[in-house]
Amino acid sequence: MGTQRARVIVAGVVLAALAGRVGAQGAAQGAAQGAAQGAAQGAAQGADVWTIDPNHTAAQFAVKHLLVSTVRGHFEKTAGTIQWDGKDPTTISANVTIDAASVNTRVTMRDNDLRSESFFDVARYPTITFVSKKAESAGPGKVRLTGDLTMRGVTKQVVLDVEGPAAPVRQGANLRIGASATTRINRHDWGLTYSRVVEAAPVVGDEITITLDIEATRRVTP
Repeated sequence: MGTQRARVIVAGVVLAALAGRVGAQGAAQGAAQGAAQGAAQGAAQGADVWTIDPNHTAAQFAVKHLLVSTVRGHFEKTAGTIQWDGKDPTTISANVTIDAASVNTRVTMRDNDLRSESFFDVARYPTITFVSKKAESAGPGKVRLTGDLTMRGVTKQVVLDVEGPAAPVRQGANLRIGASATTRINRHDWGLTYSRVVEAAPVVGDEITITLDIEATRRVTP
């Protein structure tokens, strides 16, 4: 009886050890599969992210002066990312940040006015941002991009009419894409309420045309 009981105990210990080993192997395999899937998903998402190239990107605006001419300016510092699978335009999303203090209209006095509390108030609101929420096809080579424009602490929805994006072009280890987007806004909606009238004509028009010419890059995936 003692010997038989001992054999049962030993068999139980062996089975328990084998079960533990199998469980550990299963857990290890599950962890490895999970890590591989996570890495694959991360790589896929990374492959869709394009970084805006500030050297080949321009954020521009145009506004009427005294209702007789158009003053044009741009911001010298623009950054952000574009997400796109390279095929379907409805997968496009954009996150763009503009340095408001980098405004340049080629007139120093006017640029200082634009940085002041009367306009962009860059000391309190140093950036202008656009974050897209929806992309819709608007015909061959065209997209309507809806998103939030934040300026001077005010966020409102706008729609960008986009031409592009262009098909990716390879340059060295990078792929490049480009697109142009335009929208029109009323400056008063964002608190740009400066108003001065000269002989019944406003010095600064209310409607502002915004144009973004963007080039973005990503590394070529193996």
